Amino acid sequence: MCCDGPENVLRRRTQTRTLRGGRRVTMAATTATAARAGLYSLIDQVNDEAQPVTITGKRGNAVLVGEADWEAIQETLLLASIPGMAESIRAARSEGIDAASPDLDW
Repeated sequence: MCCDGPENVLRRRTQTRTLRGGRRVTMAATTATAARAGLYSLIDQVNDEAQPVTITGKRGNAVLVGEADWEAIQETLLLASIPGMAESIRAARSEGIDAASPDLDW
């Protein structure tokens, strides 16, 4: 297989998006047709490289992420949904490790 495999399509094609806050993110991209043809390779790739892949289609796009990355995203969203958690983390980060208590309350 020369140059038409999904692995090669993913290496050549990227998609850049601008997130809220102005941060730009570039992701590997492939068409739905190429993703279907090389689905097992694509699953291996997103898990091995821990990088999501945009799958483009005529009716909309989707993003394929590895399971471990998806679980990490879900955990981050859960923690971010706890009132005061983000502020607490920012405050702790600015205080440094020396201000941390060796005794845990939990």
